[in-house]
Amino acid sequence: MPQHDSQTPSSSCLSKRPTRRWVRHCALLASVSLLGGALSACSSGKSLKHHLFGPTNAPNSGIVVADEPQAALIGRDVLARGGNAADAATATAFALSVTLPSRASLGGGGACLVVRPGKAAESITFVPVNGSGPTGDRPASVPMVARGLFLLHLRYGSVQFGETIDPAITLGQQGITVSRLLSDDIATVKAPLFSNEGMRALLSKDATGTAVSEGDQLTQPRLTSFLSRLKLVGVGDLYTGALSDVFVSQANQAGAALTRDDLRHAIPEWTKALSLSDGQYSLNFLAPPADGGIGSAAAFSRGLPAENVVNAWRHSGSHNSLRDAQSFITSGQSDATGLPPLPASTSFVVRDGQGLSVGCVLTENNLFGTGRLAGSTGVVLGGAPRYYPTPLLSAAFISSSRTHMQAILAASGQNDAAQAIADGLRNITQNHMVATTTSGSGVLNSITCTDTSCTGHAATNGKGLSAQTLQHR
Repeated sequence: MPQHDSQTPSSSCLSKRPTRRWVRHCALLASVSLLGGALSACSSGKSLKHHLFGPTNAPNSGIVVADEPQAALIGRDVLARGGNAADAATATAFALSVTLPSRASLGGGGACLVVRPGKAAESITFVPVNGSGPTGDRPASVPMVARGLFLLHLRYGSVQFGETIDPAITLGQQGITVSRLLSDDIATVKAPLFSNEGMRALLSKDATGTAVSEGDQLTQPRLTSFLSRLKLVGVGDLYTGALSDVFVSQANQAGAALTRDDLRHAIPEWTKALSLSDGQYSLNFLAPPADGGIGSAAAFSRGLPAENVVNAWRHSGSHNSLRDAQSFITSGQSDATGLPPLPASTSFVVRDGQGLSVGCVLTENNLFGTGRLAGSTGVVLGGAPRYYPTPLLSAAFISSSRTHMQAILAASGQNDAAQAIADGLRNITQNHMVATTTSGSGVLNSITCTDTSCTGHAATNGKGLSAQTLQHR
């Protein structure tokens, strides 16, 4: 499809009466290029949406489950103000970039599974990709999260996109309470992390370099300014506008080896989800290139170890197509050597009262990515994939027409993430109705629903939170 420059809105946008709100909306759409013709005209962007923080729709019921409690509460509040599950998921992800910069920085990437009632499930992948800059002592991944979230919201959201960034701006400006998960992540890599002056300054609570810990306050003014600009000018500014120059310059001073073309060509992928049928159950998984879905699907349907399946897939020479993935699962291939130690990630799930369900996994290809900030932007740079094994990104949706049960699941946990999804699905099909799991280091978040109610289940490690509106279904 044609590429839209940030200064050249589509002709249909220019044909509208140039009210301030319409011009702002069209500029946002025109500033980023997406697959599948989503931005061929302003009309595909659903034009004017209701406001979260002005006049609102009726409160939406629903549940958000995330590894980091403050982000889960942000998503819940978006539902309570009338946003849908896609709005809440977008806001949760932006909030995580502030509350959990160790795993969910805007410098990384991820994937989301989306299921709408009566529609085929879809997979949006915005996995980290390599930069192409010629030099850099700490090569970084191209920042994919902002564009991936824009696509998620463009296809399924109901409110103004910029308003899903507002809560993250507030968190960065007023300060977060350091969670147990963030505190643990800092403690795990403190020595190498604090060898970088920028990270030490950000995460220290005093002049002696003592790291912030659980319960401490943490403000991020530089990241706040970056998020504010994304809201004001639009996500496209990061990829094709003036902010692209700023980000590349600041990132390369931190050794990132990125170019403006890297950002311009950073396009998320949108496909149908990987699907399976197992007796009375219909299942959907994240599609390639998020290959954790392949591991989860094969582990559930064929009883194979998920990471062994993924290892075989990665060595199969397949081209990451949905057809290749479906055939591979059927073939029953597996590699007993398993995978090398994999990078950290984080997951969350959302469901609203209309049945829209979203499961997302975010990663920086390493805990705290490269361990460096992109200077004045305050963004933690993700690690270049060429230097780190690809993380397992896995989410799934299961439904039964006979029992009227549905569930959305997403998991992290390095090598055991995909297996955690498979084991959670198996628990559900055995009438336990709760997708609990003890799959090694697997960390599973889930929401299960019957005809009458939905229940959220945070991971059993005690670090996350399930947050719901007063009424849910």
